[in-house]
Amino acid sequence: MIFACRLIIFDGKGYNFLLGTIEEQPPRGDGAPMPHPFHNHVALVTGASSGIGHSLAMQLAKHGAKVGVIARRRELLEELVNSIRSAGGVAAFATADVGRRDETQAAVAEIRRQLGPIDLLIANAGVGTPTLLEPLNIRDVEKMFQVNVLGTIYAIEAVLPEMVSRKTGRIAAVSSLAAFKGLPGESGYCASKAAVNAYLEGLRIQLHGRGISVTLACPGFVKTPMTEINDFSMPFLLSADQAADHVLWAIRRRKKMHRFPRRMSWIVRLTGLLPDWMIARGMKSYGEKPPMNDLG
Repeated sequence: MIFACRLIIFDGKGYNFLLGTIEEQPPRGDGAPMPHPFHNHVALVTGASSGIGHSLAMQLAKHGAKVGVIARRRELLEELVNSIRSAGGVAAFATADVGRRDETQAAVAEIRRQLGPIDLLIANAGVGTPTLLEPLNIRDVEKMFQVNVLGTIYAIEAVLPEMVSRKTGRIAAVSSLAAFKGLPGESGYCASKAAVNAYLEGLRIQLHGRGISVTLACPGFVKTPMTEINDFSMPFLLSADQAADHVLWAIRRRKKMHRFPRRMSWIVRLTGLLPDWMIARGMKSYGEKPPMNDLG
């Protein structure tokens, strides 16, 4: 997640007194043995070459799932699949830019050919970079919507008909806490994640009673290649493995939405109550020299 929520804690000051009353709630049940619903199921993860997607693939394989992974970087996918297979797991990969519909359709078809019908889709692929004003970096904004929004929809399109006909399946998307508040310098990224949330919410309701669960996972700051360029404090930073734990916990329990970590979620909620001038002031330095990602 790219946006700089530090404005509400003002570099560790200001609202920290609130955080002492908010208890962090990690996923429950991980310490006790329990059957995993993913065992022997075909799970497909997009954006699996690094970050949360990589951790999701590894954890799903440990839970006994047959794991299909999709991303652009073939060499990283090969390394991931080889790691899973060397540990005794079953995995397959296909390369695609999920922002391209034809590539996504072909990649999912290849995973299905190798592993069988998709039981679980985790649309994890995402990109992010700040939104500039002078000049407007429209191509970057278009890329964020192409990958974050349409990439999610294209992946769903490729697996949903079969799930509907089988009357079973799980669909999940990795969104962001950035979806809940538009922030200066991050309007494009925030808007793309808000669109993902709205689409999956409507889809979930439309699929009610058809045996298909739809889950939104909305993390705060996660240590990934996308966030490693950030030169500001990232409160309650999670590792990719920790984020993957949360995502799978929510999917197992067929949660509609899971916002995490809890304290960061509350910070975002509190940000929504602040006046514009305070947000603008708190993020002034971020807007003047934002950390840019090359979206290609």
